[in-house]
Amino acid sequence: MEPEVKIERRKTRQIFVGKVPVGGDAPISVQSMTNTETCDVDATVGQIRRLQDAGVDIVRVSVPSMEAADAFGKIRSQVDVPLVADIHYDYKIALAVAEKGVDCLRINPGNIGREDRIKAVIQCAKDKGLPIRIGVNAGSLEKELQRKYGEPTSDALVESALRHVDILDRHDFQDFKVSVKASNVFMTLQAYRKLSAQIEQPLHLGVTEAGTFRSGTVKSAVALGSLLMEGIGDTIRISLAADPVEEVRVGFDILKSLNLRKKGVNIIACPSCSRQNFDVIKTVNELEARLEDINESVDLAVIGCLVNGPGEAREADVGLTGGTPNNLSYEDGKKSHHVSKDDLVDELERMVRAKVKKQREDEAKGIIARSE
Repeated sequence: MEPEVKIERRKTRQIFVGKVPVGGDAPISVQSMTNTETCDVDATVGQIRRLQDAGVDIVRVSVPSMEAADAFGKIRSQVDVPLVADIHYDYKIALAVAEKGVDCLRINPGNIGREDRIKAVIQCAKDKGLPIRIGVNAGSLEKELQRKYGEPTSDALVESALRHVDILDRHDFQDFKVSVKASNVFMTLQAYRKLSAQIEQPLHLGVTEAGTFRSGTVKSAVALGSLLMEGIGDTIRISLAADPVEEVRVGFDILKSLNLRKKGVNIIACPSCSRQNFDVIKTVNELEARLEDINESVDLAVIGCLVNGPGEAREADVGLTGGTPNNLSYEDGKKSHHVSKDDLVDELERMVRAKVKKQREDEAKGIIARSE
């Protein structure tokens, strides 16, 4: 096999969102955002817990009112994942959530209002040890920049970001991260590339309003994958018009494809054809659903025939090659035993879970390091 390519990441200042490090040599974190009504505490807590089950590192919650700030405090007391409060315009909301255990403030200093209000929020962040995320979006650029550029451009996004950065600099605040998001892939790429050359702070990657599950996944994979391969990006959020849990899964899939994070079962499967000796698509779909709870790194190859099957199976932790009359399983690159069509899913699940159990036992004994 070709040697594994190691991506050289851009060196950035490290900040902490709760206990999660962002930037420096920290693993690239995966974020998502709740889409429930924040004042509906039970629904929001339930969604955050499902995001945690999917492996999310950081969750953002919109806080548009003082009522939502009160609800945020109740939410905070019921979950232990780092929470980012998304706040616009009203500086008092930022001050309120800072007292309720927030781990990061997502604001644009320029839309908080007068200088004394900006100063109050920054001083509060300093006192509480909270980082700030500057979030610039193509759809909400300052009117002055809209007039200057005529339409959203990468230069407009970067100029907006640097204006906000300048405000934090003037108040001697450096614990922040920045995003410059657009729904256009090329604008997103250009903006992040330009900004990464001008600041030392970590970058939060994302394609904003990317679209539905399928189209948004494609856009995000193209844009974020390109930037990550260039070493740009310290934390990511996949914006999908879908269940937020899918954002987490897609985020980790992008990182896994680039060997930047190894979390969960990586299924290698053929697209299937008339040579297949079992229903590959049905098998892998069922396995994916059954194995979603696993966070350990395991490569599982499921190939329907003998053409590519043995080669792929030998490179995986657990593998299966279609054959007649029975299919052949592999473990750690070696032939293991035959499996009938009726037992495929159950047996592969058993093998993967046995592999995970062994990993956990070895980790507990200090034989292997954590996979991420």
